[in-house]
Amino acid sequence: MTTTTDQVELPITGMTCASCANRIERKLNKLDGVQATVNYATEKAAVTYDPETVTPDELLDTVRAAGYDATLPAAPGEADDTPAEDASVRQLRDLRTRLTVSAILSLPVLLLSMIPALQFDNWQWLAWNLATPVVLWAGWPFHRAAWANARHATATMDTLISVGTLAAWTWSVVALFLGDAGMTGMTMGFDLIPDRSASLDHVYFEVAGVVITFILAGRYFEARAKRRAGAALEALLALGAKDVAVLGEDDTERRIPVEQLTAGMRFVVRPGEKVATDGVVETGTSAVDQSLLTGESIPVEKHPGDQVVGATVNVGGRLVVRATKVGADTALAQIAKLVTDAQTGKAPVQRLADRISGIFVPVVLVIAAATLGFWLGAGESSAFAFTAAVAVLIIACPCALGLATPTALLVGTGRGAQLGLLIKGPEVLESTRRVDTIVLDKTGTVTTGKMVLVDAHVADGESREEVLRLAGALEAASEHPVARAIAAGAQAEAGALPQVEGFTNREGLGVEGVVDGHGVMVGREDLLAELAVALDGPLAEAKTAAERKGRTAVVVAWDGLARAVLVVADTPKETSPEAIRRLKALGLRTVLLTGDNRPTAEAIAAQVGIDEVIAEVLPSGKVDVIKRLQAEGRVVAMVGDGVNDAPALAQADLGLAIGTGTDVAIEASDLTLVSGDLRAATDAIRLARRTLKTIKVNLFWAFAYNAALIPAAALGYLNPVLAGAAMAASSVLVVSNSLRLRTFRPQRDATFA
Repeated sequence: MTTTTDQVELPITGMTCASCANRIERKLNKLDGVQATVNYATEKAAVTYDPETVTPDELLDTVRAAGYDATLPAAPGEADDTPAEDASVRQLRDLRTRLTVSAILSLPVLLLSMIPALQFDNWQWLAWNLATPVVLWAGWPFHRAAWANARHATATMDTLISVGTLAAWTWSVVALFLGDAGMTGMTMGFDLIPDRSASLDHVYFEVAGVVITFILAGRYFEARAKRRAGAALEALLALGAKDVAVLGEDDTERRIPVEQLTAGMRFVVRPGEKVATDGVVETGTSAVDQSLLTGESIPVEKHPGDQVVGATVNVGGRLVVRATKVGADTALAQIAKLVTDAQTGKAPVQRLADRISGIFVPVVLVIAAATLGFWLGAGESSAFAFTAAVAVLIIACPCALGLATPTALLVGTGRGAQLGLLIKGPEVLESTRRVDTIVLDKTGTVTTGKMVLVDAHVADGESREEVLRLAGALEAASEHPVARAIAAGAQAEAGALPQVEGFTNREGLGVEGVVDGHGVMVGREDLLAELAVALDGPLAEAKTAAERKGRTAVVVAWDGLARAVLVVADTPKETSPEAIRRLKALGLRTVLLTGDNRPTAEAIAAQVGIDEVIAEVLPSGKVDVIKRLQAEGRVVAMVGDGVNDAPALAQADLGLAIGTGTDVAIEASDLTLVSGDLRAATDAIRLARRTLKTIKVNLFWAFAYNAALIPAAALGYLNPVLAGAAMAASSVLVVSNSLRLRTFRPQRDATFA
């Protein structure tokens, strides 16, 4: 019996850390017939379920029962009232507002509480008025999350933030209204050890307010980094044509939106236009630039009966195409699906702080409660017992812990931005340390991605300059990429080009015209055969040798004789050989992965020193290659620049996009090299590794300070005020260590840090 399954992608709201995603995932996977993957980065759950046992509404109810919210995606053709981008903007705006308000209100409270000279009569009441909105309104997201966690018998960093700040605020309010802290003339000193006979005469509003402000800052910068999640797919789908000229039964044309195009319709593609959808050429011959999807550097000649792909560009003559696939069935849509699948299939990244918090938070809560109970049982005053318990919560409050990752990430990514290296998030950093293989796209990554004239073989007795002058003049009248390369090369070498008369474009074969009284032809050997012009001897050998290397060779003839063979190719970037040497110096095995033919790929690899070549691979095949390498136990980085690279960039353990490439590749990657210089890949990996090391050092000191001072607080040897100061000092230490990343420098030799 075959089980029918459905798939749905649920947008999730309310997650605050990777442990939230794991909790939702566990709840969903407990349902019969359900397989779910929840991605914290994209805030979506990809769910496969049996519709006979589970309904979509039950999936939503399960998410909500876990303490979060989810919605079903809009059906095709329906408007989405809450698009993800709008929700992201609202979340970012809300965090920014809360952060701004809390920072403005907390600063004077901190100054008043820590500097006795500023403590005027009844200053503590002003501190209460300023700190209360921070704790109760700005900190509301933490309290709401802590309550949701408590209802499900779990605890996260939000729990500790909420309990710690509310405890400090509640203590202070009680001290104001029921103790001696509200008396006129009250000042706060800095006793290292709490007085066991002390009454309620101190307030700790600054602790509650500053903790909320610091943690909000970390959450704001994290949300800002995640804001553009999903933009890869939007950029990808935007590459397609917006409208199309369809042909009726009487061959009359009418333009319609591309969404109205159906399989079987005939449509026209003029020179310079995008192909509207996948189809078969019915009439016409032209060159089609398929580099967007296949990575091929040379436009491919299309004839009646040939397949064409949507979003590719017609660079030659007029084509009439019959649509065979539309909408979700097109190659472009399938690539979009590949990107989605690769991103969703990645296991949610668990940040170190969140993993440890699963144990750390409950332990701190137990220690605080045990401290309170112990001192009350030992006969100490309730004020002293509560002071010790609050000191435990305050000293454990995860300000440094919360800053450990975002501050290092902000400084590291900021320094990277100055150097043209864009790191998208902390999950990227964990991959860079383990990467052992780097896969490189060819066109636009290792090579320039532009056709250039690389050689000219002239017949005996002919002038090279004259050949280039006549051939360049004729090709200058054509828009074909090979023609443009020849014209540019000829002009650079021979100077100004003469005028052409009687120019004729022989679609798929070449061009003809009259230049300086000569009947000149430039094109394929087939064109020579039509004109009964023979190609033999050294010129034929030169053409064969060029094609064996994967280069494009065209023949120049005039007045009935073959005069030269011009060779055009995509050449390596000047910096590529050095970049490959530097990648190898980092201990990485280099692999060239391309849709181009093997001779071309092997020639490029030999020129720059790449270890391995995998050629003639289509977009879906590139993903398979990455998966195969990963299955072999390799940790794979991928560098690319085109739409065809986007799925592979998303699938790789580390994706690096060339910044001069497409938006889709950039959005699907983990790191972006803005300059387009492949040497920047090594700088990006080094910076990411250095940033990861800084984060780990920050986390070590954050926990070390907790481990050292929590026992002192529990034993009654730490005043909550001093605990707040120690907490601030730990934050300064973390921030100072992170600021050292500003000294990172790119290296242009074989020595790497």
